[in-house]
Amino acid sequence: MWPIVSLFVPTLRLDIAYNGAGFAGWAAQPGLRTVQEELERALERVLGERPRLTVAGRTDAGVHAWGQVASLGLADEPPEALGRALNGLTGDDIAVLAAARAPDGFDARRDARSRTYCYRVLAGSVQSPFELGLSLFWPHRVYPGLLERCAEQLLGTHDFTAFTPTETEHVRFEREILRAEWRRGRTLGPEGRTIATGDLELLEFWIEADAFMRNMVRVLIGTMLEVAGGRRSLEDFAALLDGAPRERAGDTAHAQGLYLASVRYEGA
Repeated sequence: MWPIVSLFVPTLRLDIAYNGAGFAGWAAQPGLRTVQEELERALERVLGERPRLTVAGRTDAGVHAWGQVASLGLADEPPEALGRALNGLTGDDIAVLAAARAPDGFDARRDARSRTYCYRVLAGSVQSPFELGLSLFWPHRVYPGLLERCAEQLLGTHDFTAFTPTETEHVRFEREILRAEWRRGRTLGPEGRTIATGDLELLEFWIEADAFMRNMVRVLIGTMLEVAGGRRSLEDFAALLDGAPRERAGDTAHAQGLYLASVRYEGA
């Protein structure tokens, strides 16, 4: 009897965090520093050849990640040793949080069931030096109750054409929103103490969906802040979720407040 041979290459899963300020996004681009380029170059130094990473979410320039996931085919290298080596070869703004064998054939992008993003808004009259580059400073009036009402409207399946650039590679604009909520956050100082700086309030928007489109969360933020400031009605916001054109939605919020928080897979 012939032995059974697996058709899949043994697969490694990398859990990654990074500060996106110094990167032109995840995807490799000629002449630019990207997260993919940094990691693949480090992998080449360890393995002697450059593998191709598959990633769960291709973050844009300036976007951070707390829980990015990437996969690559790998036959022999011990995962833990590889993770330590990568942390020694990449910049301080990238950390490989975990490296582990995944089920054969695991694909970080294709196998993802949902992704969760967090957007952080620092509302108040004076910027906090501890939040520079880590949140959107918003020196305008905000009514948190209106933000919460907007989040409630997002749950379920909607057409998000209004929340992605007109020129796009997307052909399907419906997305299922599994979770959407605004929370009060906190900005930390020495020894983890919460800092009260004048009238500052840190607001966090958490959203989980089956998939996202380019700039989707950032345009949602820009539009919801218009509602929270009284410059757009809740009814107008709800109407945007039925496939309205991009020009009817708000501005694209800055990348610095956006974080890829986590990726969910089957059984997790």
